[in-house]
Amino acid sequence: MNEANALAVAEAVQTPRSHRTGLVLGVLSLAAFMASLDVFIVNVAFDDIGRDFHGPGLSQLSWILNAYTIIYAALLVPAGRLADRYGRKEMFLFGLAIFVAASAACAASGGIWWLVAFRAIQAIGAAILTPASLGLVVAAAPPHLRARSVRIWAATGALAAALGPALGGVLVEASWRWVFLVNVPVGIVALIAAAIVVPKSRDESVRRIPDVLGAALLAIAIGALTLALVEGSNWGWTDGRIAAAWATTVVALIGFVVQSGRHPSPIIDPALMRVRAFSFANITAVLFSIPFAASLLTNILWMQQVWGYSAIATGFGVVPGPLMVPVFTIVGHKLAARVPVGVIVGVGCLMMAGSAVLVSLRVGPQPDYFADLLPSLLIGGAGIGLALPTILSSATADLPPAQTATGSAVVNMSRQIGTALGVALLVAVLGTPRGFDEAHPAFQHAWWALAVVAVLAAVAAPAMSPPRKQQI
Repeated sequence: MNEANALAVAEAVQTPRSHRTGLVLGVLSLAAFMASLDVFIVNVAFDDIGRDFHGPGLSQLSWILNAYTIIYAALLVPAGRLADRYGRKEMFLFGLAIFVAASAACAASGGIWWLVAFRAIQAIGAAILTPASLGLVVAAAPPHLRARSVRIWAATGALAAALGPALGGVLVEASWRWVFLVNVPVGIVALIAAAIVVPKSRDESVRRIPDVLGAALLAIAIGALTLALVEGSNWGWTDGRIAAAWATTVVALIGFVVQSGRHPSPIIDPALMRVRAFSFANITAVLFSIPFAASLLTNILWMQQVWGYSAIATGFGVVPGPLMVPVFTIVGHKLAARVPVGVIVGVGCLMMAGSAVLVSLRVGPQPDYFADLLPSLLIGGAGIGLALPTILSSATADLPPAQTATGSAVVNMSRQIGTALGVALLVAVLGTPRGFDEAHPAFQHAWWALAVVAVLAAVAAPAMSPPRKQQI
């Protein structure tokens, strides 16, 4: 969900009489911030979680991230449509309550797979509350303030990315369980405040039940593909379980396509994918999100496992990259008036590729953060600032106004799919190296693999440019 989504549906939503727009926006943005934060905050806690649970490998720990992103991706679109139909406030409160309860359960987990299971439940809550909160933001704002309100709401996602590792590092100093426990008091405050100040809202034009079976098939396909990539090196690429995972991926994808073609309210409308700019925007979003997600985790693992950084030092160490994002978001927005958006995204992806190559060539056994890692973080953050906001703001520019809300949700779903695949690819390439002599080439292979995917994203990006008159 993003600004294009909200602005497209704004005219169809009645403005409430409430004059507490700022308070409503603050409450809804806080909840959306928590949901986004949980994608980024866990990265720096991997080492501590592994030690506490007596040494699960990276392939097992990766499911703490993947369970969240896979479920979130599959449920984002249908949850948004359910909120439109049955009431956005009711669904928002329901999703937030699930998220808070699951956060407490994550903090109390006694084993790795209990934690993964509760992360999946947490993602269900996040998938429900996120689109509902955006719909409520649009409904609560007067027409002349809607664009501003949506930009503020959308900015919480970027803020979560920037603060996530640093905040996670601070919390892990006390215990990794605080990474999840911190959501409980904040979430309770948001629940009480939302129940009191947020007005009710719904879209009376939405009548059809969304394609829940299609969402399940999509989750199964992504999960099986992730399983094959994550466990292939451990189980053996010719193992029967890996073969079964590949087969499940293919069957579930075929089932998803068939189901989408016959359901009246599919997760992905086949007609949308026939719009060239939109289809390539989704391809680019998936490819971009693979190195976007995996590079953060790769840098964190290097700093902690090879250089021996503490969680708090690692968290603050990766912050300069995200801080570049808002600066180059402004640059990208100004360039979009003269340069095709696909070219801007392509340049951003090439900068991400260059960032991965640079760090792979420079890092050594002795920590030298300012010479070896910081330049790469700054270049990569600048590339993300050019690429990510441009993908989100322009992906639906070539769609009819009535389809931009759904189209925007699909693009965000593609981002989450890419995030899951990025973590899986990293685990598959990195393996379980021991000592610098094994770790250095393994991490180099990982950075180069991410660079290759970023180049592929750059190749796909120019085709996402809509006709010149529609560019944003």
